[in-house]
Parts: sequence; C-alpha cells; structure tokens
Amino acid sequence: MRCAISFDLDEIGHYHAIHGLPPPGPAVAHAVHRLALPRLGALARRLDLPLTLFTVGADLAVEGNTDRLRSLVADGHEIGNHSLDHRYDLVRLHPAEQRRQIASGRELLQRATGAPVLGFRAPGYTVDDPLLDLVASAGHRYDSSVFPCPPYLLAKWSVLAWMALRRRPSASIPGDPRVIFAPAAPYHPEVPYWHGAAAPGSRGLLELPIQVTPRGRLPVIGTALMTLPWAAAAGLLRACAGQPLLNLEFHGIDVLGAEDGLEGLARRQPDLNRSAASKMARFERLIGWLKGAGYRFSTLGDAAVQLGA
Repeated sequence: MRCAISFDLDEIGHYHAIHGLPPPGPAVAHAVHRLALPRLGALARRLDLPLTLFTVGADLAVEGNTDRLRSLVADGHEIGNHSLDHRYDLVRLHPAEQRRQIASGRELLQRATGAPVLGFRAPGYTVDDPLLDLVASAGHRYDSSVFPCPPYLLAKWSVLAWMALRRRPSASIPGDPRVIFAPAAPYHPEVPYWHGAAAPGSRGLLELPIQVTPRGRLPVIGTALMTLPWAAAAGLLRACAGQPLLNLEFHGIDVLGAEDGLEGLARRQPDLNRSAASKMARFERLIGWLKGAGYRFSTLGDAAVQLGA
C-alpha cells in the first residue's frame, strides 16, 4: 500500500481573494514559501517523507523561492504544476490563455528547478475536458485535480451563495457538479472526464483523484485531517485503510498559524487559529498512524509511473 502526500503552495493573496479581502501586505504575502516551505522541509527530513509540491509558476519571481524549491528537489521531493498564476477561473479563460497558464507554468518550473514536472493540479480542483486535453498536450503524465466529493461541493456552493447575497466578491468559482460521478480511484479520463477507463485513452493521461472515503465520499484532505478532533481525523483514515493508493492533499497554509502575522486572515480562515506548532504535531501524528497501518510513502509522480502513466 502506498500513500502520496502533496501540498499546494497557494500564497496568502489567493486566500484573501477567496474571502473578498484586499491583497495582503508585503510582510505576509509570501509566507507560504518563506515560512511554510522550510517547515515542511524539516518535517519531511525528520519523518523520511517524500512530498509532492504543487507550485504556482509566477511565485518563482519572488526572491529566494527558486532556491528553496531547488533545495527540496535535491532532497528528493517532486515539484508539480499548479498553473502560472493560480487563476480560479482557469476553465473559463480563452483556450489560448489556458494553454499559456498550463504550459508556461510547467516550463518555468522545469527550468528553475532542473527537474521534470510530471503532474498538474488545477486551482480550486476545477477541470473540464478541454482543460485536461491541454494538460496532456503540455507534456504532463498525470493530473490530480478531480475531487469527487459531494459534501465539499455542497459546502463550496453554499459559501459562494452566502457571499453573493452579501455582495462580497470571491475569486473562487462553483465548479462542475458532475465531478461527483468521477471514479474515486486512479483512472484514465475519457470524454466526459468523469468517465474512466482502465487503459490509457487518446489523452494518454492518468488521473489521480484527491482522496475521499469509499462510503459517503467524505473529504480526506488537509483541512479535515488537520482541524477535526483526532478521533474524527483518524476515523477518516480508517475508512480508507487498505486502499492501494492514498492521495492526501494539504496546503502550505496547513503549517501556518495566526501568529505568523496572519491575524487578519484568521478571522475568515478559522484553521489559522490553531498554532503552527500544533498543526505540525498533528501532521506528525497522521504520518505515524499511516506508517502503523502499513503504508509506505512516495511522490505522486512515482505512484503515477507505477500505475502506468
């Protein structure tokens, strides 16, 4: 049994955009790369844990970010493509701009780190068939954006409707409800993308869906695993125990706290009210549970190759 741990390195400005807040100040705008990445690197070394880091290409322009990523690549971690600018409305852009966001993001990351970029994850988990065609044509071997989770989709729609009623803008978009019919296990996406095949189709792309429980399709992601009481978080893991691949997705903000200068955002992002130290302790406990359950760890790229990507 194999477990892949990935972190999406969305910077603080993207959370401000979701909540309709003005852009963050320069002191905290790059806290994910400046603070969270070194913490993740130290955690990974201590736990002997390979990570997959989905990175926004534009963030390479910030001083120090490229060096941090190169150091992590040298330690055996994988860099994935999280698009050029992390546009939540990527599926709504003109096809030429979609192509630029996907292909340029990959090229920037490969050039900066010297490592091949095999995987893509869409901002907000939102994909459609034309977008997946572009992901494949840009040279990716796998995608990990599909999140077939009815409770997550319902919660997202509810929050966006609540914000719209109060005329509070959000950069987030609802997404395609048909995603809930997609397979929960790795599959080769056909057309439509929520239909799967055992063998590669014309796209030649492997989809590694973000983890949900086999029954009820509850979200087994960082937001839940890091903030729920331990009994509930462990219950989510137990519900998935025995699956050949666990694809556990976290965010860089999952190892940040309000004390990192994010007190203002914490009023809208409740998970920031837990300290970074307590979050890192929870993460270690999660990894210990998984090791005790017999899982060994790999990057998503290695898992995809083993599965025939």
